[in-house]
Amino acid sequence: MAKENNPNPNKFKVSPWLVYTSVILILLFISITFQGNGLNEPGQLTASKFNEYLQKGQIEKVIVYNKTEAEVFLNANAIKEVAHKKVSKDVFDRENKGPHYTFDIGNDQIFQNKLEKAVAEGKLKDFSFLPKNNWSDILISLLPIIIIIAVWIFIMRKMSGGGAGGGGQIFNIGKSKAKLFDEKTDIKTTFKDVAGLEGAKEEIQEIVEFLKNPEKYTNLGGKIPKGALLVGPPGTGKTLLAKAVAGEAQVPFFSLSGSDFVEMFVGVGASRVRDLFKQAKEKSPAIIFIDEIDAVGRARGKSNMSGGNDERENTLNQLLTEMDGFGTNSNVIVLAATNRADVLDKALMRAGRFDRQIFVDLPDIRERAEIFKVHLAPLKKIEGLDTDFLAKQTPGFSGADIANVCNEAALIAARNNKSAVDKQDFLDAVDRIVGGLEKKNKIVTPEEKKAIAIHEAGHATVSWMLEHAAPLIKVTIVPRGQSLGAAWYLPEERLIVRPDQMLDEMCATMGGRAAEKVTFDRISTGALSDLEKVTKQARAMVTVYGLNDKIGNVTYYDSTGQSEYNFSKPYSEETAKVIDEEISLLIESQYQRAIQILEDNKDKLNQLANILIEKEVIFKDDLEAIFGKRTFDKNLEEVVS
Repeated sequence: MAKENNPNPNKFKVSPWLVYTSVILILLFISITFQGNGLNEPGQLTASKFNEYLQKGQIEKVIVYNKTEAEVFLNANAIKEVAHKKVSKDVFDRENKGPHYTFDIGNDQIFQNKLEKAVAEGKLKDFSFLPKNNWSDILISLLPIIIIIAVWIFIMRKMSGGGAGGGGQIFNIGKSKAKLFDEKTDIKTTFKDVAGLEGAKEEIQEIVEFLKNPEKYTNLGGKIPKGALLVGPPGTGKTLLAKAVAGEAQVPFFSLSGSDFVEMFVGVGASRVRDLFKQAKEKSPAIIFIDEIDAVGRARGKSNMSGGNDERENTLNQLLTEMDGFGTNSNVIVLAATNRADVLDKALMRAGRFDRQIFVDLPDIRERAEIFKVHLAPLKKIEGLDTDFLAKQTPGFSGADIANVCNEAALIAARNNKSAVDKQDFLDAVDRIVGGLEKKNKIVTPEEKKAIAIHEAGHATVSWMLEHAAPLIKVTIVPRGQSLGAAWYLPEERLIVRPDQMLDEMCATMGGRAAEKVTFDRISTGALSDLEKVTKQARAMVTVYGLNDKIGNVTYYDSTGQSEYNFSKPYSEETAKVIDEEISLLIESQYQRAIQILEDNKDKLNQLANILIEKEVIFKDDLEAIFGKRTFDKNLEEVVS
């Protein structure tokens, strides 16, 4: 179990509400203290009653405050009388030490003469005139204002992002939220932990090398790029590369997300950009890493229907100025990552800001084997596990997908009470991720089961008979995810695709519906995903790749991504009609081709379907037993060189 990165795990944290409550209690205590002992309320006297008690000699002492209010203290004999029973005890039933009565005097000079006469006659022991600061009344009157201010500060702290980061308090809301990593304690990732991505690592390492040894480049008059943009599909390792840079560079590394600049208050984003670069300049040489930069770097003025993007555009303008404006930044390199480079502003992409665009692509078969080795290291696995075989079974998988496969394989092995993860666990993990969870308890009637078996057998038969169709690995009629059956293929990893290859793949995709037509002379809704896939392929052939003779060498694909904002198609209605006709003609021709292949092999189709109904899962060996070996099949078990 990993240790928590917390140097003081038992450190006591003071709640703001505890502070507010303590202040209120202190104010109440002061109020009570300034009111005397605060445990009893003195009785009210009239002038006639006071004169009566004074003549009887029952008053021991009188204190006059501010020449207006008198406090009367009775002597011990008077307290014992029934007339003074109400003021003789306090709330705790103890002897009340006074004051026992209060009353408002009239003329202070007349009242003073009366007290002096009583003292002279021995009826009063003492009296005094004192000033009185009524602090309790002042504090009580200020208490609501204090509470309102405290609540307002608490709410504003919550609105401005809590107690973490620079925006944790209302007066620091314009401060940067970037996290400064300490290479000695925070960052443990290095380039050794990044498998594959050789080209991307080479360019990133050059930036790190410059920060470590700048004279090597500056002596020749060269200048290091000010910024590098990591571009690629999700899960390919863009953020992992940035972590490796933080671990290798040995310089201050500021990391934050593009969304950290976004705030509900106007001007906060631009203020945070300024503060971020100010901190980086103070600690230069330094690296700033902005993850998901498309949150603030989207092209200005695009799809701005309501004018509500001014704040984001102000943030982008400030970012552009800081990266390469009138004032130059020395030794501050900006790294950024996005999987949507097509929507970024052109001013952000120009040389002088992001000089380099490092494309982080999906790993090939050799790189997948290296990634598997990294993620297999912490697993308890069997001896001699073939990583090259696993790499072949995962075409098109990203680094994050491979990590998920390894984790899922370990969970499957633990579920089956195994002591080590074996090859079958990884195959099951791939099936689980690609096809979904098996639903063996799903109710399927015998008639539906036969239709599913015929459908999947049709895919297997047609793909087996076509040269450029992907080689079959496994077919199942056990429901998985949203599908009632599934077939696994091992597609060849191609850099370019030719029309005959695309047509063979389309024909194999239509094999399921064609098998239903050949066997039952009727079709069903089970081919929905097949139709969706083949329609996308046909449309791409006609409108994107220019592979249709009638349309010609024309593409309607917009690599900038701006076509999604247009309300009109880039071709006429007549051309749209021709495109629809050509797409339909392509699909129907491959459908008829699949029907012809299945008519010629109808007996073998039924034989394969029967085996599938019986076993529910068939493999490549079962197809070889029925159809024989494919003459044009490549050796799938060859070792990766």
